[in-house]
Amino acid sequence: MNNNIAPSPAQPLIVASLSRWRLCIGLVIVGGGIVAAVNAFYMRVAFNDPHMTGALVGALMAALATALGTLPVLLSQQFSQKTYDTMLGFGAGVMLAACSFSLVIPALASAKAQGAGAWGAGGIVSIGILIGAGFLLLIGRALPPEHFANGFDGPQAKAMKRVWLFVLAISLHNLPEGLAIGVAFAGSDPTGAAALATGISIQNVPEGMVVALALRSVGYGRVLSAGLGVLSGLIEPLAAIFGVLVIGISESLLPWGLAAAAGAMLFVISHEIIPEAHRKGHETFATGGLMLGFVIMMLLDTALG
Repeated sequence: MNNNIAPSPAQPLIVASLSRWRLCIGLVIVGGGIVAAVNAFYMRVAFNDPHMTGALVGALMAALATALGTLPVLLSQQFSQKTYDTMLGFGAGVMLAACSFSLVIPALASAKAQGAGAWGAGGIVSIGILIGAGFLLLIGRALPPEHFANGFDGPQAKAMKRVWLFVLAISLHNLPEGLAIGVAFAGSDPTGAAALATGISIQNVPEGMVVALALRSVGYGRVLSAGLGVLSGLIEPLAAIFGVLVIGISESLLPWGLAAAAGAMLFVISHEIIPEAHRKGHETFATGGLMLGFVIMMLLDTALG
């Protein structure tokens, strides 16, 4: 005896209807979240919230610095690979100092101000750093796993894929930079936040130039290469707004946010920027750039703070 029951003709329609309803509900939830975020942003700007205003100004300054770095491409200036690698090292040094003096140390101070002891504050910041690094690691796993040196068969295809992976990595690491600016301005130290935004802006200049020149090197036009370089920096203002809104929910999130931003930046420095700067055999110049960038950012941060 056959116990199989043929599906009713109405069943596929019911399943499709339920799928549409789930999609609609999901879209409504996402749309509601976007509306709430936009409303919170508008209210903060409308009432001249100094945290939001400072974050916007700082992040826009960083985005403008990225755009400034693309100007040599529009002027058709050529730079050697050694210069690229030195500038990458410089950017890594600036980011490393920013992690230390503008993120990790303030995160420890914020945790202690909220009542945590020395071990408790250290534990919070340590976990936050690992969360930030782990977040970027998961994003990297979701993206193509090849590193810059790998690619398709053929020199041109290999170069194209390497360049686009590099552009993607630079754009991706602008996300934690923007978050770092927003989180910093959401705190109670506007001077330190301004120093962080200034430091990030400084290292964004060579980043914008390197992105544009990398695209130019594989055959893209000057305007398109510069335009994509500019777009890579526009992530920062959006991320900064998000950082202020999240930290505005609860002050207790501040040390976690600062530490997570530091972890994300440390991950990018070690996983992407330094390997790329050393890939062509200019390790000494890249390391020299890193040392110079670290010293300049340290002086800038300590002098302003």
